[in-house]
Amino acid sequence: MRNGKLKSYLNLHLIVFIWGFTAILGALISIQADALVWYRMLFAGVFLFLFILFKKQSFRIPIKEFFKLIFVGLLIAVHWIFFFKAIHVSNVSITLSVFSLGAFFTSILEPIFYGRKVLWYEVFFGLIIIVGLAMILQVEINYFEGMMYALVSIIIGVLFTLMNGKLIEKHEPSVITFYEFLAGVFFISIYFLFENKFSVEFFILTSNDWLLLFILSSICTAYAFTASVKVMQKLSPYTIMLTTSLEPVYGIILAFFIIGGKEKMSVEFYIGAILIVITVILNGILKHYLTDKE
Repeated sequence: MRNGKLKSYLNLHLIVFIWGFTAILGALISIQADALVWYRMLFAGVFLFLFILFKKQSFRIPIKEFFKLIFVGLLIAVHWIFFFKAIHVSNVSITLSVFSLGAFFTSILEPIFYGRKVLWYEVFFGLIIIVGLAMILQVEINYFEGMMYALVSIIIGVLFTLMNGKLIEKHEPSVITFYEFLAGVFFISIYFLFENKFSVEFFILTSNDWLLLFILSSICTAYAFTASVKVMQKLSPYTIMLTTSLEPVYGIILAFFIIGGKEKMSVEFYIGAILIVITVILNGILKHYLTDKE
């Protein structure tokens, strides 16, 4: 069991690294946040549909569970829209740094969802991450709007992560993710129809945008999201969310080398980011030796 958890933990780090690259793609794709999410969920849904057919998995889902998946799909769509909006009005580094708050929110909400006691070290590590984030906020206040979008995004992200943690107990990760993405496309499409956003221009993208969307929807979404749901079979939502706090570090490093200028931040920013990394490492050590407490 311990080896299984270690393998899942290492796989989770690969997924988080991919998510860090997702933020870079969001910054490089030129279309608006809501359109980007629509394309992302549509293409990822197609990839998952083909994968499920190839694996000969069943698409059958009980009606009660189906409505839960629809709701989670809506949350995912809104989460990503706010995420990419935050990147567009601030930058990758700021948006991902705010995501570190997810661990603290999860330490409070997970016990409510799963009916277990609050673990002291989860709250403690979550508070340390808030300190690291406070250092970032203190010197980067000019990005306040982007921070607020990112804050809403991560709160919603915690909610659907906790919900998926329960859904994975009964269903295949790929099937769950497929229906969630399908629901997300449906809700965004309804919104676009009311806003008259569907037009010829909407479907005319540059070759660069098409290429980046393909990478975003296949590797960074269909694979990474399904794999993240799968690791929930071995790891707790809190461990997943706290490890996801490394996403800012991976994303900031990638952004610095790929995007450059706009991503250069203050010394205090990087100190806060290092504090987050240390916290994640300490959590991993404790989880390894205190597995009986999860």
